[in-house]
Amino acid sequence: MTLDRAVLAFAGAMVLLSVLLTLLVHPLWVWFTVFIGANLLQSAFTGFCPAAIFFRKLGLKPGCAFK
Repeated sequence: MTLDRAVLAFAGAMVLLSVLLTLLVHPLWVWFTVFIGANLLQSAFTGFCPAAIFFRKLGLKPGCAFK
C-alpha cells in the first residue's frame, strides 16, 4: 500500500467513525467530521498532512500525492 492510499483509507475511516459517534453518542461529535474535512481541504492546498507524516515514519512508500 502506498502512502497516498493509506492516507485516503485513514481519512475515510475517520469520517465513518465520526458519523457513527455523532449518531450514537452525541450530536456534537459532528465537529470531529468538520475537523477532518477542514484538514483534508488544507492538505489539498498546502501539501501538509499530519497523517502522511505518520505513515511515512511507518515506512510506507510515497505515491504521487505525497512526495
